[in-house]
Parts: sequence; structure tokens; C-alpha cells
Amino acid sequence: MNTAGHSPATPRRGLELIPFRGLRYDPDRVGSLAAVTSPPYDVVVRPDGLHHLESADPHNIVRLILPQADTPSARNEQAADTLRRWLSEGVLTMDPEPGLYVYEQSDGDGLLQRGLIGALRVSDPAENVVLPHEDVMPHIVADRAALMRATRANLEPLLLTYRGNGSTAAAVAVERTAERPPLLSTTTEDGFSHRLWAITDPATVAGIQEDLVQHQALIADGHHRWATYRRLRAEHPSPSAWDYGLVLLVDTARYPLRVRAIHRLLHGLPVADALAALAGRFRVRHLDKPLGEALAALADAAEEGNAFLLAGDGTFHLVDRPDPDLLARTVPTGHPAAWRTLDTTVLHATLLEHVWGIPEDSPAHIAYIHDTAATVEKAEQDGGTAVLLHPVREEVVRDLARQGVTLPRKSTSFGPKPASGLVLRALDL
Repeated sequence: MNTAGHSPATPRRGLELIPFRGLRYDPDRVGSLAAVTSPPYDVVVRPDGLHHLESADPHNIVRLILPQADTPSARNEQAADTLRRWLSEGVLTMDPEPGLYVYEQSDGDGLLQRGLIGALRVSDPAENVVLPHEDVMPHIVADRAALMRATRANLEPLLLTYRGNGSTAAAVAVERTAERPPLLSTTTEDGFSHRLWAITDPATVAGIQEDLVQHQALIADGHHRWATYRRLRAEHPSPSAWDYGLVLLVDTARYPLRVRAIHRLLHGLPVADALAALAGRFRVRHLDKPLGEALAALADAAEEGNAFLLAGDGTFHLVDRPDPDLLARTVPTGHPAAWRTLDTTVLHATLLEHVWGIPEDSPAHIAYIHDTAATVEKAEQDGGTAVLLHPVREEVVRDLARQGVTLPRKSTSFGPKPASGLVLRALDL
């Protein structure tokens, strides 16, 4: 049976999640399941992080999601060759029957998150079924599309959220399934425990599908992969396996996600130059404090308006109270007030474009980093400027998405994100 499934005879609006035969690591062929997992590809941005994952196990999933070679085409072909070899060697094996997968993450601080992994019908934006909240960068979509074409696989699920009520068929199925012994259980070095179960009973799957078809979802993490799914679906005549893409669906009415900021590292802009350009445009205060206290000061300032924390010269600088006339001249009109007052809107429209003259779509000038300490450390090493942000509230993100308004790219980091490497989806096996 094709692992992707096929479209039902009658198309339905709403979330259409279908079972698939997952590709999973054979635990007898790898050192440990934890050693072959990875964060999502866009979180592994530091070279030392990539090298650490590669050295953890020769079969770490990072060799598929971030292959290393001299050219893009060589990288993609290397990933495809690696995947074929792992399949032929039995490192990756296919589950015997299609199913939806219950995925659980937990940590030592009381966090527990459960959701459903399946193949979701790729819908058009006009259907208002899957709501993006950020723009995407075309070169990243092109890169991910080339990798998926070469491997003919969805290598890692993107993260979607929806708002159930905790007592629906999907919620009941998730909780009951989690009472059984899991297919796999592992704890990764970040302290998170991961467990996975399969739901293969046709009646249970049908109940979940009937429930989900009533809902829409917000893209929490994976905008570029969703845009990639849409591009690849358009390239292949329907019906086909490309009509669906691998996702993790989490009911945030039951399991609220954490929302964190994504920080910016500005290459080639020393902190002194960045601060000098702010004179008369923003208030700047030097903070002789450790990172934790500086972030607390940023949170306090963000309650009053736009605020940023600059670092890279061994200390921190709190930037707030922008000149209202400057904002009126630089922030685009025609958007809701909630969008115009976002810190990321002001960062991109006012600071980057008008104050510092940095093109926001240039990877040569800007790196997007999730880890706060790593952003600061990298700025100090490279002589650039770290711009640390306070996270956007989830309700603001969802409300804007429902209005069809996207946030500036890389505005949020929802989590916990699913670990890559626990279950993959092949498109032609």
C-alpha cells in the first residue's frame, strides 16, 4: 500500500488527516534513538551544532535534513543516496500498516504535550483551512523543495495547532492511546522525553477524521515546509502522494504551546555603529546586568511599547520609545494596529530598512537564531550586533492569522517543536 494514502472520493473542507505507513529507525541498527534525532532543520543553525549531531551517530537524521556537500544539487543527491542506503540496509524500516501517530513530549519542569502526526491534505490559502502567520523566504522554499524532490520523502513534520474542546473524538483517542505501551520511548540530551504510538484501528481513525474536518489550523512552526508542500503539490497531477504533507497537529486548548522570540544576528554591523544610528530616534539605555536580568528589563519595557535588546560588545543596551514621527513615516499603513505595533514590524520596517540600511531578505546580512545566549555569543565572536526580541503573545498571532494578516518573517518560535527522526513519510514506497 502506498504510504501516502490517496484523496477520498469526495473532497471535504477542514483538516483532512490521513494515516500513512511511517518510516522509523530500527532500534537494533542504531546506537540509540536519541542519538539519531535532531531539532528541526531551521533550528540547527550553528556549525558546531551540526557537527555535534553528525558525530552523535552515523545515522543521525541531520544527514538527511541538512546534508553537507559542495553544491545544492550534490547535497540533495547525497541525502537521496543516504536515504536509499538506510532503507536497503534496514536502518529505516516501514511500519506494517498505515496509521496516525500519537506523539508525546515532556520535560522535567512539568511540560506535557501530545498531538497527532499524520499526512494532511495540502489546501489552498483561499480555503482558509491552514492559516500561516509569517511570510516565507523564496530561496528557503526552493531549497526545501529540491530536497523533497530528491528524497521523495517528508523527512520531518511541521507543527500545526488547532483549538478543540478537550472532549472530542480526537482528544479522547489521543489520551486513550497514550495509556498503552508506546512504539518507542527515548530522552534526548535537552532533557525532553519522547514517546510515540500508532493508531491503526479504522473506526478510531475515522472518528478522529470526522472531528478534525470541523477545524482550521494555525501554522506554529514550518511555514517554509508548508509552502514547499504547496509548491510540490502544484507540480504533480492530482491525485498523488504530493497532495498531502507530514504534520503534527496539537490541540492547544488541551496542550498550550510555548511562544518564544526568534532573534536577529546582524553581520557586519558593530554595536557602536548600530547605537550611533539610533541617536534621536530611540531611547537607548546601557544595562550592566547579566543576560537573565537584561531580558527581564526587556520584558518590562515591551509592556509599554516597542523594545529591543542589543548585544555583541560584551554588554547589553535596551532600546525603546521610538520617535512617533519616525514610525509614522516608516511603518506601512493598510494593516491592523496590532500588526503595525509589533516589535518585528518596527524592527524590519524602521530599524533594518530605514535606520541601519540592511536588506531583510539577505542571508549575508541577517541570521535568525532561536537560542538567546547563542545569538549573543555569535555576535561577540563576529563583531556584529545581536537584536534580542520579546515574544509575541499567541492570541495576537492567531487573531491576525484569522484576518489573513501575516507577521514579518521569523516573528515567533512556538514550541516544543517535534524532534526530527522519530517518524518519516515516504512518498513512493
